[in-house]
Amino acid sequence: MSAVTPKMVETLGRRHLMLFSGRASQDLATEVAHHLGIECGDVDLRDFANGETYARFQESVRGTDAFVMQTHSAPVNERIMELLIMIDALKRGSAKRISAVVPYYGYSRQDKKGRSREPIAAKLLADLLDVAGADRIITIDLHSGQIQGFFDGPVDHLTALPVLADYIRENEPGELVVVAPDAGRVKSAEKLAGMLGQPLAFLHKRRSREVANQVDVHEVIGDVDGRHCVMIDDIIDTAGTIVKGAEVLVANGAQRVTAAATHGIFSGGAIDRLKNAPLAEIVVTNTVPVPDEKRIDKIVVLSIARIVADAIRAVFEDASVSEMFNDQNQV
Repeated sequence: MSAVTPKMVETLGRRHLMLFSGRASQDLATEVAHHLGIECGDVDLRDFANGETYARFQESVRGTDAFVMQTHSAPVNERIMELLIMIDALKRGSAKRISAVVPYYGYSRQDKKGRSREPIAAKLLADLLDVAGADRIITIDLHSGQIQGFFDGPVDHLTALPVLADYIRENEPGELVVVAPDAGRVKSAEKLAGMLGQPLAFLHKRRSREVANQVDVHEVIGDVDGRHCVMIDDIIDTAGTIVKGAEVLVANGAQRVTAAATHGIFSGGAIDRLKNAPLAEIVVTNTVPVPDEKRIDKIVVLSIARIVADAIRAVFEDASVSEMFNDQNQV
């Protein structure tokens, strides 16, 4: 048997990164691929007449580090199932390592039992991703950081706060105060306030346990009189929390109110509520696609493509994600 030369070993050990996208994240994935200096891999994705999803990768994935991106936007269950099927196809195609890149993690608000006989759907989804074959999860601004503990494998939990902070610093006028719309967002608000070097306030609210998406805001804790208030949240869904919060802040003397959030879902009548709300601007990122018909003048959509690309590069090179971002991109 002939000896194996160092050059042969290097060639045999060379790793190959491939990025694929489900139908929910194609624009973001294309932008991420550009930052990585690659092109997105080709996937045949289609639905059968009965609604079942089909996925086939159009090139070999054997031995690759495969990253498959799919955000859980509406229709949520179809997007999740498509992601699971793509992961399964990668596993059966002998991909060496599979990372699920999930900009918005669905069911993240069902992370605990509030009442008896309720599910913990965020944990169920983590189990489904694990069984499908995902070795790693990359996601952005989970509703609760503890959801990372639902996974047995590694989770890179990124945050869009640096992107939001840069925009606010450059574009929002006047004396600022960062406002947490509820107690659950105080940690994020504290971090944003620290980035901006501005004070903090928060709203005390009570959410109805019987009626979904119904919120009652009671009082403002902190000084907002004459200030420009920036409310920070992880998700704007039906916009009930943000709109009621803005109304309370204005009633307490706020001069201007801006809403900032990572995930702009804008379900149901959210856009009509935002149109009529005392909000100067609503700043979100492209973790969830915002269609043209929902892009009213108040809405600004920022890109998180570079953050995702840097995280993918770090994972592929077995480098530290937190060190790459100086611990500013982890929560």
